[in-house]
Amino acid sequence: MAQRKRSPEIGPLTAPHIAVPPTEVDSSAPNLDVFLNVPYDKQFVNLFLAYIAGLVTLGLSPRASLEIPGGGARLDKITELIGCCSQSVHDLSRVELDMKDPPTPRFNMSFELGIVVGFHSKGTAGHTWFVFESNERRLKKSLSDLAATDPYIHDGTPRGVLSELLNAFVKSPRRPTMPQMARVNLLLRASLGIILVKAGAKTPFKARAFEELLIAARNLASDVLKEQNV
Repeated sequence: MAQRKRSPEIGPLTAPHIAVPPTEVDSSAPNLDVFLNVPYDKQFVNLFLAYIAGLVTLGLSPRASLEIPGGGARLDKITELIGCCSQSVHDLSRVELDMKDPPTPRFNMSFELGIVVGFHSKGTAGHTWFVFESNERRLKKSLSDLAATDPYIHDGTPRGVLSELLNAFVKSPRRPTMPQMARVNLLLRASLGIILVKAGAKTPFKARAFEELLIAARNLASDVLKEQNV
């Protein structure tokens, strides 16, 4: 499933990216970047934190469209960012009708998944994608074209997200236990208020807040895993 390629505009947060031809490939450094395609709203905050805590504890580097500044050609930059990542997580649990006037379905997550599927259909290798949902039956109804895809069902809970991340990323750089991931997530949630103050943000769905969350998650994961030398 899918692809990767290097963007000249969007640099890595941590490890160098492995790119696809015609750009140069650094075969000595694994691409640990995971594009996180999730809804940015208040009701999703706890799941968002669980994704960050879980991926970081697994030794991976979450990336998100939050990194991209406003302005023109945003779609091109999102496509480039996805292409920089070796893997992606697409949470479709909030693909539902937004009842705010005018009532409108939410298509962003499905659209970004479609970009990845488009990469895959062109035969571009190197990118693995995972679909997460809270209700397996809804995916079969909302995106029947993915009927052959086995989604990871998290039941709409942070613990469910952590559990399914363990199942999806079985070849991750680190192999933490569920209690360790849960501990990192708990500590990250407890730190959210301080992180938002530091970032000057009211929500974690801002570029600086996202950056601070990653820094905090890495430090917390290091401390928790160091206790048992994972």
